[in-house]
Amino acid sequence: MAHINLLPWRDAERKRKQQEFLTLAGFTAVLGAIVVFFAHVHVNGMIDYQKSRNTYLENEIKLLEKKAEEIKELEATKKALLDRMEIIQQLQAARPGVVHLFDEMVTTLPEGMYLMSLTQKNGVVTVSGRAESKARVATYMRNLDASEWLKNPQLSVIETKDDSALRASDFSLTVDQTQPGAEDEATEAATSTPQAAAAKRGK
Repeated sequence: MAHINLLPWRDAERKRKQQEFLTLAGFTAVLGAIVVFFAHVHVNGMIDYQKSRNTYLENEIKLLEKKAEEIKELEATKKALLDRMEIIQQLQAARPGVVHLFDEMVTTLPEGMYLMSLTQKNGVVTVSGRAESKARVATYMRNLDASEWLKNPQLSVIETKDDSALRASDFSLTVDQTQPGAEDEATEAATSTPQAAAAKRGK
């Protein structure tokens, strides 16, 4: 029987398979490296994009915060101006009242008494003075109550003192300062609104 030596063929086949395996392994490694590289580039691109978006948002937030601060400053300035305008309007409205107040203080004061101090706060006038008798104080209060610019006098203190041969009474009272015609002006302003005019037309 003839013997056939298959060892060279087996060795060659084994070498061929090893070569194929090495080639496939190399190709797989190269392909894996390419995939990892592109994945790394893609991830880095996404990170850079997100960073740019974050930077943009941070800048926009800073701009909005700056605008909000400017708006707050403008609102504060507006409020200060409105407060000043209101004070000026109050002073202008109170100017005639001050003139009438001093005029009424003089015209309502009866003989035999004089004033020592006068203060005004929130529409209430506090008057201190000295009179020859309590009757003159009562007359003064009636004169104040009859005034158009002063109402509701209230006696706070009255003390009788003997000063030499003169018997005098020190007094202190409060009286409300009014403004004639203010209610009529308020009523007229209320009725002059578009709603009031429409209501009148409806009637």
